[in-house]
Amino acid sequence: MPRFYSPVPLAGGMALDLPASAARHVQVLRMQPGETVTLFNGEGGEFDAVIERMGRSDVAVTVGEHRAVEREAARPVHLVVGMPANERMDWLVEKAAELGAASIQPLLAQRSVLRLQGERADKKQAHWQGIAIAACEQSGRNRVPPVHAIAGFAQWAAAIGPAAGAGESRLLLSLAAQAPPLRQAAGPGGEVLLLSGPEGGLTPQEEELAAGIGFMRASLGPRVLRSETAPLAALAALTLAG
Repeated sequence: MPRFYSPVPLAGGMALDLPASAARHVQVLRMQPGETVTLFNGEGGEFDAVIERMGRSDVAVTVGEHRAVEREAARPVHLVVGMPANERMDWLVEKAAELGAASIQPLLAQRSVLRLQGERADKKQAHWQGIAIAACEQSGRNRVPPVHAIAGFAQWAAAIGPAAGAGESRLLLSLAAQAPPLRQAAGPGGEVLLLSGPEGGLTPQEEELAAGIGFMRASLGPRVLRSETAPLAALAALTLAG
């Protein structure tokens, strides 16, 4: 059954015009009155909705009963990533949303190839948020991970400050020989803040800054993974285990 994100309050029995993007999709699929779609608004659970009317550019539905269905990862993992270049960041956001990332923070690190500021950065953030929404529609997630505004590395580090308590693990993906394996470093439970560098990795100064706010090195093994592969491999290891 087609699933659509509808970021408005939803309740059983209400009449609703679908958002423009969802209406276009319904029309592309050539659905007809009487057919059913699934709606979610990111606040938890989902609703069936019956198509009542198909207009030229709008689709009216009647919302059914709420189903308290959740498909979130048992362990919240927040990705902090030095943005890879070209379309690789698009791919990273899509797959991270599918794999259950709780949030995604794009970083402008010293070695970042992709350097965005101002209006271009705002447009990219909105673009990536749209990709995350589409990934949730496809994968069955009923909660959309926020894609935060692009931040400089030092700005981000200052904003989050030191770790607040024992319930959060802060991990920096590293190729250092002494870095423990990811799952060992992450421990058995609790939230994870997972930091991964851009092409070329983080600079020694950035790694020192991360260590100063509680990040511990963690390893994915001896192979050198691309900047868009490493955080996804770590995310899968933490969210799909068990």
